[in-house]
Amino acid sequence: MNEGKPTKAKWWNRPRPRTRPDHPAYGDGDFELERPAAMADAEPFPAPAVVPTAPAPAPVPGQGTGFGAEATASAGERPRPLHDPDPYSTPPYGEAGPWAPAPPVQHPAVTATPTHGTTVPAPAPAADALGRPAPAVSAQGTPTPGPSGQGTPAPGTPVPSAPDAVTPAPFPEDRPPLSGTRAPGDPWQRYDPWAAAPLATAAPLTAAPLQLNGAAVPGERQRRRRVRRGIVGGAVVLALVAGGVGGVVGAYLERNGGLGKVELPQAGAVPAGRAPDSVAGIAARALPGVVTLHVTGTEEQGTGTGFVLDTRGYILTNNHVVQPAGTDGRITVVFNGGETAEAEVVGHDSGYDLAVVRVTGVSGLRPIPLGNSDNVRVGDPVVAIGAPFDLEGTVTSGIISAKERPITAGGEADGSDVSYVDALQTDAPINPGNSGGPLLDSQARVIGINSAIQSADNGSDSGTGQPGSIGLGFAIPVNQGKRVAEELINTGRATHPVIGVTLDMDFAGDGARVATKSGAGGSPVTAGGPGDRAGLRAGDVITAVDGRRVHSGEELIVKTRAHRPGDSLELTVERDGRARTITLVLGSADGD
Repeated sequence: MNEGKPTKAKWWNRPRPRTRPDHPAYGDGDFELERPAAMADAEPFPAPAVVPTAPAPAPVPGQGTGFGAEATASAGERPRPLHDPDPYSTPPYGEAGPWAPAPPVQHPAVTATPTHGTTVPAPAPAADALGRPAPAVSAQGTPTPGPSGQGTPAPGTPVPSAPDAVTPAPFPEDRPPLSGTRAPGDPWQRYDPWAAAPLATAAPLTAAPLQLNGAAVPGERQRRRRVRRGIVGGAVVLALVAGGVGGVVGAYLERNGGLGKVELPQAGAVPAGRAPDSVAGIAARALPGVVTLHVTGTEEQGTGTGFVLDTRGYILTNNHVVQPAGTDGRITVVFNGGETAEAEVVGHDSGYDLAVVRVTGVSGLRPIPLGNSDNVRVGDPVVAIGAPFDLEGTVTSGIISAKERPITAGGEADGSDVSYVDALQTDAPINPGNSGGPLLDSQARVIGINSAIQSADNGSDSGTGQPGSIGLGFAIPVNQGKRVAEELINTGRATHPVIGVTLDMDFAGDGARVATKSGAGGSPVTAGGPGDRAGLRAGDVITAVDGRRVHSGEELIVKTRAHRPGDSLELTVERDGRARTITLVLGSADGD
């Protein structure tokens, strides 16, 4: 690399003269920086005792500096190279460079820093090798006379240093030595935590001590501000963390239903009573008077509903409910409280589809009051109670959908036992088992007896063979039921109002036509009967009753049976293309 040629280097590579050129260890290879003799056994890099205002002591003429051959001789041993000679003189193993050891620093012997401006006493002089005290060094760096009056030591005599004195290491010529007052910004200076500040730049007594990073210690107000800021910052961080954790926990609880046993929220207790005109209030008053009938006959059985008429044990229901019992069947009545009793038929009428049964030996009966069906208006709220499909005590609600709806129900193949009802239509759900149950108004009074329903596709349910409700239910008006029930209780039979004529049930025109001949071949108008007395003739077509249109023979019968025997009717009759009005007083006939 640089063999045989002198190297032109900067000061940190500038070669120094060899101390012992005749020593075989100092050949053309590396050389070791000589250490001061006084530091041979010293602790590596001890901290120096630096007086703030004292400059570095000047060397005494004639004394050695502790470097070179003198240090080697005083150490009593031959210096040895640290490693094999380097023929290339490459730093750090070659010539001297910036890797030379830094000057040692030795801690001061004092334990407290004196006040600025106070004279620091010089340390006690140490004895030399012959036991004589070394001369003290003044603040200006000049030796002072010893205790024996001696002044400047003889030339060539080494001056022993104090125990805490600093022995500077060799520096390059253009590198400033380390002292107590180091130039600011010197990259070669070594930090000494025990060195005092120079007098020229010394801070007042109230100034904060210097730190390792050079920053001043904060005052009381600054510390409070920092503490306050730390508390506020910690609170903000804590709030953010708590919010995040709360959100995560809340999401987990919402998705997984909580961490412990699930307890569902529930409303507290409320008063048991309800408004009297509410569905619950109506049901609470009427249910004790509603009963379920289980009918068993020799060939069939069925279930229906009835309601108590009075405290003597009379119960009103439909005729088709008790019909399976026949003459020797069994009827069991189940009350709302669960009590049961055997019942017997008092009377029944297939034309009105009504029947009355009676239980005996039962106390505490709760009859339901009867209302007036003539006061009912379309749209009035109603409540139906029954046992649909043997589910006793079932309550449904709806409104009155229509009035005076003519329907026919039941009947045999020969046309007998057909029920003609001028019914109340309701959309309250009614199903098999509701028959005979009460239809109640808003004051829990009976305004009808549930009797029939209209079902889609003939109402046949493939599962049960029975029709189901589609919102078309029909009830016998209670005014008609009351009259029939009274007659059945009092006489065992019900009377039917009649007009005394035979109707042509096959007439396809609009209205009810009087037949041209009777079934027996006689006159279709009963001689001396109500029709004969009113002037009706065979072939007349009755188109209205009391101003209401009549479209068929069934409708005329329904309108007639909606009245009592002896009531007067105003009939509109067409004869030979001319319309006339006649008055007819209804007659009476015994029902079956």
